[in-house]
Amino acid sequence: MGVTPVIPAPRDLDAEQARDIERFEQAIEQYLAGEISEDVFRVMRLNNGIYGQRQGGTNQMVRIKVPAGSITPEQLEVMGRISEEFSRGWGHITTRQNVQVHFVELRRVPEVMRIIAAVGMTSREACGDTVRNVMACHLAGACPYEVLDVTPWAEAAYEHFVRNPLGQRLPRKFKINFSGCSTDCGQAMFNDAGVVAVTRTLDDGTVEQGFRVYIAGGLGATPHPALALEDFTSREDLLPTIEAVLRVFDQAGNRDNKLRARLKWLVDTLGIDELRRRVLKVRHTLPASSSWPGGIPPYVQKVGDAAAGRATTGEVTAVGQGAVAVSLTPRDPYGRWVATSVVRGVANGSVSAIAYAALGDITASQFRALAAIQRELGADVRLTNRQNVAFRGLTEAQLPVLYERLEAIGMARPGAELARDVVACPGADTCNIAVTQSRGLAAAIGQELEEQGLAEVGGVRINISGCTNSCGQHHASDIGFFGAERRAHGRSAPGYQMLLGGYVGQEQIHFGEKALRLPAKAAPQAAARVIRRFNDERTAGESFRSWMDRSGGASAIAKDLDDLAEFPSPDTDPDFYVDYGETGPFIAAVGDSECAV
Repeated sequence: MGVTPVIPAPRDLDAEQARDIERFEQAIEQYLAGEISEDVFRVMRLNNGIYGQRQGGTNQMVRIKVPAGSITPEQLEVMGRISEEFSRGWGHITTRQNVQVHFVELRRVPEVMRIIAAVGMTSREACGDTVRNVMACHLAGACPYEVLDVTPWAEAAYEHFVRNPLGQRLPRKFKINFSGCSTDCGQAMFNDAGVVAVTRTLDDGTVEQGFRVYIAGGLGATPHPALALEDFTSREDLLPTIEAVLRVFDQAGNRDNKLRARLKWLVDTLGIDELRRRVLKVRHTLPASSSWPGGIPPYVQKVGDAAAGRATTGEVTAVGQGAVAVSLTPRDPYGRWVATSVVRGVANGSVSAIAYAALGDITASQFRALAAIQRELGADVRLTNRQNVAFRGLTEAQLPVLYERLEAIGMARPGAELARDVVACPGADTCNIAVTQSRGLAAAIGQELEEQGLAEVGGVRINISGCTNSCGQHHASDIGFFGAERRAHGRSAPGYQMLLGGYVGQEQIHFGEKALRLPAKAAPQAAARVIRRFNDERTAGESFRSWMDRSGGASAIAKDLDDLAEFPSPDTDPDFYVDYGETGPFIAAVGDSECAV
């Protein structure tokens, strides 16, 4: 006789959020009055999605969760209001589909939290040792290749874990990501729990849709690929499986050493076989738990998870890292935008298009304009993990309208998610532990590519982090950089380690290989040289990784860059000793980490 599952009553997330804000507001006053210590308040602050900034004082960064990157016109308008009234006129899309606003005064944070709550958003557990924002590929539900629409599954996972007692004081942060097919645009392969929609053929010949769950992936100073938990996880078992992974992590994770506290380190400690055994054992016992999700989540049952399907006629646009091959043949601006920014091939006849957000930044006026465009076109909008904005569910007739509207607000540049679209973390602009000005380097690389006619080269992605933590995901890009202090001629100077060949797709991951260390001011030229070689030498349809391997690997390509690796003397070129956007000599000022690895 089987165990009858106990399915909990639906939680009132709105009431929970209101209580969260009231408690945090009280804690702020107690902290400012000296009644709560810095260490205690830091935990509360981070669990509410609030980071301290490099600038110190009461400057705060507020990180707002956007599950699956799905955002409404009302939410876009609120992002504009917050950026204007509480920050410095702009917000930032992160590589995990959050929106961040900086320079928010601490006492005003609860007001921000109430404003976003009114439109169904929260900052709760966007930081800290919690279950972070649940991600999904930005084309989920609009992709011609997907097995399932993973959007409702991501939403169900978000609802299950946000404010869940299981996820409040974990050994370290826990990241969940969904992809609708093996192309893995969602980048499941470097997450604590990465979910990829797959199929299996049963003995009677029928095909079952479900998932393959990957566990213990991560980036940071020591990247680790996610490993398959089992060949196939049924739709009914998915949420209990993720919860089982979380429970094992909570029970066995390292609480003594934060540098070895992520789930990826349990693979070293226990071995993947033992980790699998524990997870599957916990999943088996979950039906007796009051927190068990109870099979297919009600939200998935309500909205459905059928794949978008593929058009029977017309061209199907390739997606995924390395899949876009864009000709540099001159076109009119609209033609270039369509060639580089539009995805076709969905069965219902719709198309998707990417709006370009330089460095992931969106001004208050742009937020409001994007909301108006979304309403006008009736589009579904998602934030992408490359810090852009995707409009989905469009008709061909709407594309010229969208282009015109985006052009008017400076977001119609061709090449979103191509070479021009350099991804960077906030870096030393605001981050306590960043070594270098990663955003400044990103802008400089973009300018160098523009000047050399390389900005719209397809099949190459550039990612930059201001330190080894890889918030800019430098390990997973074709060309990656992470910031580090260099010593030259007895002086401290901004530098970067260049990596080549990072790749995520087809349920595999290759981390970028170290090429060479460079002065910060030489990095743009190094990136341009590599991209030019790739563009000139690749064969038809060849990926960057394949070209690199064929060319002898990262070390061989780096030999052509050796002339860029040396620092001139300070007297010859003092600019090499000043970081991007700075006016004085470089100082590697690093504070206490609030994010770790």
